[in-house]
Amino acid sequence: MVRKREEWPEIGECVVATVREIAPHGVYVQLDEYKEKEGYIHIGELSTTWVKNIRDFVREKQKIVTRVMRIDQSKGHIDLTLKRVTDQARRQKIHEWKRSQKAENLLSMAAQKIGKTVDQAYEEAGWKMEDAFDEIYQGFEKVIELGEGALINVGVPEEWAKAIKSCAEQYIQIRKVKVERVVEFKCFKPDGIEAIKKSLLKALSESNSDDIKVNISLIGTPRYRITVTAKDYKIAEKEIEKTVSVALDEIKTNGGEGSLVKP
Repeated sequence: MVRKREEWPEIGECVVATVREIAPHGVYVQLDEYKEKEGYIHIGELSTTWVKNIRDFVREKQKIVTRVMRIDQSKGHIDLTLKRVTDQARRQKIHEWKRSQKAENLLSMAAQKIGKTVDQAYEEAGWKMEDAFDEIYQGFEKVIELGEGALINVGVPEEWAKAIKSCAEQYIQIRKVKVERVVEFKCFKPDGIEAIKKSLLKALSESNSDDIKVNISLIGTPRYRITVTAKDYKIAEKEIEKTVSVALDEIKTNGGEGSLVKP
């Protein structure tokens, strides 16, 4: 089971849940990342459209991505929403969930190598990797790139570092993810085309990492596609937001106008 260090989720957090029971006016779910925690989705929070039959939207044992709306720890109540989870948030959470599953499997294998339990793996190595690299799986990627020292330097014991490196090299192939945005640029000055070109080149020049690839292509005047390729969604999303922001600011500076096209 993928686990979190915290006992309770946070308000606004996206969580993976398994549908446990469909009731007349809502859905009861089990929060997969929070041990023994359950939540409730009212029928009005299932969809932006009218819900006649709840089973048209969810079914028992289905895994879904929901967002936390309210928490009453004294009563053990967690109110969730399905309709307020965007497609982008859902994709990102599923990506993170899959990486967390892989990380737990690898921690389990590393624990077996040195005769310890999965609980010990989290306490002695996993949480230290999460603190240092934002997520445990990224710690496995780092040890491939930088060696055992990357883990030892953040407090992971040497025996764990060696076992983790062995598992990482055997089972991980570092892959890239891609995110895109579409923008519209207009400039009616005599040198408008050059102003747009200058703005896009400025945005491209802001990317200075070897691990991130930024590309801008013409879809058809006045629309341009900005694509960022990176090793995970968090990095890619951060980079593309920065690139779009620079491009939009620059076109204004150059006497034109720009906007982000909603998907």
